[in-house]
Amino acid sequence: MMSVHWLWSTLALAAVCYFLQDLFLMKKRKGLPPGPKGLPIIGNLHLLGKNPHQDLEKLARKHGPIMYMRFGYVPAIIVSSPEAAEKFLKTYDQVFASRPYHEASWYIAYEQRNLTFGQYGPYWRNMRKLCVLQLLSSHKINSFLPMRGEEVGKLVKSLKQAASDGASVDLSAAISSLGADMSCLMIFGKKYMDKDFDDRGFREVIQESLHVAALPNLGDYFPLLGVLDLQGLTRQFKALAKVFDNFFDKIIDEHLESKEHKQTKDFVDIMMGIIQSETSEFDFDRRHVKAILLDMLLASMDSSATAVEWAMSELLRHPEAMQKLQKELEEKVGLKRIVEESDLEGLEYLDMVVKESMRLHPVGPLMLPHESMEDCKIDDFHIQKNTRIIINVYAIGRDPSVWPDPEIFVPERFRDSNIDLRGQDFRLIPFGSGRRSCPGMQLGLTVVRFLLAQLVHCFNWELADNIKPSDLDMSEVFGFVTSRATHLRVIPAYRLAK
Repeated sequence: MMSVHWLWSTLALAAVCYFLQDLFLMKKRKGLPPGPKGLPIIGNLHLLGKNPHQDLEKLARKHGPIMYMRFGYVPAIIVSSPEAAEKFLKTYDQVFASRPYHEASWYIAYEQRNLTFGQYGPYWRNMRKLCVLQLLSSHKINSFLPMRGEEVGKLVKSLKQAASDGASVDLSAAISSLGADMSCLMIFGKKYMDKDFDDRGFREVIQESLHVAALPNLGDYFPLLGVLDLQGLTRQFKALAKVFDNFFDKIIDEHLESKEHKQTKDFVDIMMGIIQSETSEFDFDRRHVKAILLDMLLASMDSSATAVEWAMSELLRHPEAMQKLQKELEEKVGLKRIVEESDLEGLEYLDMVVKESMRLHPVGPLMLPHESMEDCKIDDFHIQKNTRIIINVYAIGRDPSVWPDPEIFVPERFRDSNIDLRGQDFRLIPFGSGRRSCPGMQLGLTVVRFLLAQLVHCFNWELADNIKPSDLDMSEVFGFVTSRATHLRVIPAYRLAK
């Protein structure tokens, strides 16, 4: 009975606190950007459905590209145009370079010691420098080129066998399995079976993590209610954290016990070498290694696979674009061999397809939230300290003032265009921009372009189950990585001479 009284007392106290805060915020509302009217206590949380990026894009049409909202007690600014994004990510980049407290990352990513959700400061800057110079440099990426060629070749071989059998394949699962294998080889030095990770397997646990971490969590917006875990998310975070922690401990112990001399060092080798040499310029121990391993696994395994999956979906819906890309590859590579990474330079239509797919289907439709480290004024709007900044990449990619016919897949819109997707042109920022841009962008683009080119060059495709291209389901499952709601099932036909 005491626990019930305690529960109701906590809820009542929380209600009183948030009601008083509502009154306080009403007085401070002057000078803030326009936005939808919120409800007492919950603010604007009721306006977010299962696809928040789409809901926020619709609201921005009414309230503008810099929009104020409140989620529980947390003030937020939603940014939905290239011009506005440039102000937050470039002009005032240092003010908005930090991350807010995020309960999922606190539990799963070792108290936000990872690069993705680490708060801005000396530790984060040193950690990013380590990742960029030691793990994600051009030299390191190129050292894994033979591995990428071998693993993609194995996928082509399996699809060729399916083609000879006239069988349909689950292309989503095949691409995901390839992504898992390449990530494990690059990060851990060898492949691991699903059962080595968890009974559910790599993809399911990774997708669950990316999905639940992106859900609106009462613990992030109402700290007094977080301890109650009314949604059950904290229990889920702790369970996922245990899975990752046990797996990473196993990996690190295997590396410490191994006497094998490797020609190409994996990421664990490099980071354990830094610990053992005691040459790090900042606090760096086993927890930091595991936090970075988590970042690398989550970022490399699912994001590239999802990007290829969306691009293939659009090409299947638009056979004329598929044929144009096949023709370009035929002229560059011929029909007597598969694509090599060295063939990718100068493939203009391939680049157009990748850009157009990432415009329509950014893998992360909402950038991870930034947080203001001090009060700031943008376009005469007052942005107070500790405000969350959410860049809606999905909305920017469908802004009709920037993109004619924004809902239509037209790779040719990038012909003779200087629009780049590496973070310098704010009309197209699938990898972010500024201090918080994705450090693995070069690796991600290399994998996406290589795998997509290989699939299109080696096979003709048709949808399984007699589905017409115009009827292909393109619905999404929202998360930090937003994937297809249904797997892409196709029938391949091998088109090369051998």
